[in-house]
This record gives sequence, C-alpha cells and structure tokens, in this order.
Amino acid sequence: MNIKEDINDSSINKLNQAIDTVSHIILGKEMAIRLTLTCILARGHILIEDTPGVGKTTLSHAIAAVLGLSYQRIQFTSDLLPADILGVSVYNRENEAFEFHPGPIFSNLILADEINRATPRTQSALLEAMAEYQVTIEAETRKLSLPFFVIATQNPNNQVGTFPLPESQLDRFLMQIDLGYPDAKAERQLLIGEDRRRLIGDVRSVFNAEELIRLQNQVESIQTADAILDYLQDILEFSRNSGNYTQGLSPRAGLAILHAAKAWALLHSHSIVLPEDIQAILPSVIGHRLNYAGEDNHNLTPAQHLIQHVAIP
Repeated sequence: MNIKEDINDSSINKLNQAIDTVSHIILGKEMAIRLTLTCILARGHILIEDTPGVGKTTLSHAIAAVLGLSYQRIQFTSDLLPADILGVSVYNRENEAFEFHPGPIFSNLILADEINRATPRTQSALLEAMAEYQVTIEAETRKLSLPFFVIATQNPNNQVGTFPLPESQLDRFLMQIDLGYPDAKAERQLLIGEDRRRLIGDVRSVFNAEELIRLQNQVESIQTADAILDYLQDILEFSRNSGNYTQGLSPRAGLAILHAAKAWALLHSHSIVLPEDIQAILPSVIGHRLNYAGEDNHNLTPAQHLIQHVAIP
C-alpha cells in the first residue's frame, strides 16, 4: 500500500506547507511544530512546559490559524472557576427560562495557558472534555465541536503559585514537549524581524476542519507490521521489568505510542509504521509518564535509555 493512494498529493503538500508556514513564525523549532501536528493528527492533546516568553502562546495561535480552526485562549489563574471554562446557564426573564451561555471550551483549539496556576478543581474541568470530547454541565451532556485539541502550557513547578498536575491528568496528554530558547541564528532573526504575533494575522489557513478530520481518520488506517508491534511490546515490557523505572508504561501509554507513531508516519508519507517513527515520538509520549527509579544520575533520558536497550526485531 502506498499512502499516496489514500491521501492525494495535495494533502501531503498541505501538511508540508503548514509546517513551513508555522516555521516562519516560530523560528528554529521545526521538531516541536512537527510533534504538535502529529499530536493533532493522532487526536491527542499536548502539554508544553517551559519558561515564559519562549513562544508557547504564539505556537498555539499559529497552529490554529494555519489549520483553519476556531481558537480560544483560557488564562488559568488561582481564582478561575470551572464555569469560566465550561459555561453557565443564566435566567432570561423575558423567556422565563434558563439559557446556556457556552464557555470558551466550545472551540476547536483551546490554549489552556499556565494550567498549573489554577486549582486542581478547575484543572479537572478539562478532563472530560479531553477524554470524551464532551462536557457535562448541570446534568446535561453537551458535545464539543470536532476536531477538538488542547494545547496546555505550564510553568516550571518550582515557580511560586503553581499547583502540579496530578498523574491522572498528565496521562490525558498524549505528548509533553518543551520549546527551549532559540539558537543564536533564530534569535537574531527574532530581534531584527517583524513581531511574530503580527505575522499570524497574515497567515492563510491551509486546511479546514473537515479536511483535518479526514486526515485524522486516515491515521487509523496506517498499517503496523507484527515486527513493529513486537518492538513496541518489548519497550513496554522493558519499562515494567528492568527495575530502572519507578513504574512501567501502562497499556494506555502503549496505545499512545502506537497512535502517535502512526500519525508521525502519515506526516512523513510512510505507508507503514517504521521503527524510526516510534523512536521519533517516544521522548514526547513517555517523558511525562516514566521516571527513573532511585536517585542514580542517568546521563540518558528514559526514552534514550529505552531506545538504547531495546533491540529492534
């Protein structure tokens, strides 16, 4: 099977065009852009942990613009309430009835900015939306618009006024990445170039919501050979039984790796999942799920450690 038999050349070109467009706004961060698009194609959500001012908000806005998605930014603060995210019913005296006023969650792409500055109660308001693409408000379930994607940002937990995300909520994110500081060349371009947010206003959408949903459906049809499934299971098994980690990767983590690898394969025009597809997405998928056991100083990240110690069949 050739992937281009199922996705026409126009869609492949559009994916590359989307990457190029965002790369002209977020300079020197093509890998982060590719991972973000991969996460969207896999119907996942992404968490970006980094210091303020490195372009997290600009990235989310640029992604929404190039994909033609409705966009809302929710600034998380300690006094933010769940109703501020989900919406609330207000009594209309003229109609003598309550009318629902939807909150910002009813958009395609949500930027949950500085999510760990809100209380756990407010953080949990996102859980049902992220897992089931619906919210329950006043005993009534309301479907969200598809596609639906959350980009959450958080400041380092050692900063004042933060509430660390519990493991159950961290696990709702398919990926966690960081942007980091730009290299010298990219930073010089930032210093002498136009304001990056102003450039977003000139972005023309490459996709629309319907086209993006078709690509998300296509991810599910990417083929996975038995040898690749063996490789994935070996990774899971090593994480659980090697004694190197506090706890192994769960079955849900295994599914997350598989879905992300399929989306990465589609993004790179691979007809089947290859070992390098798994290795490319592994750091972002397991980085927030796997920790070393003990206090030994490892020179490798958990993903690098797994890649080094688990042989490709």
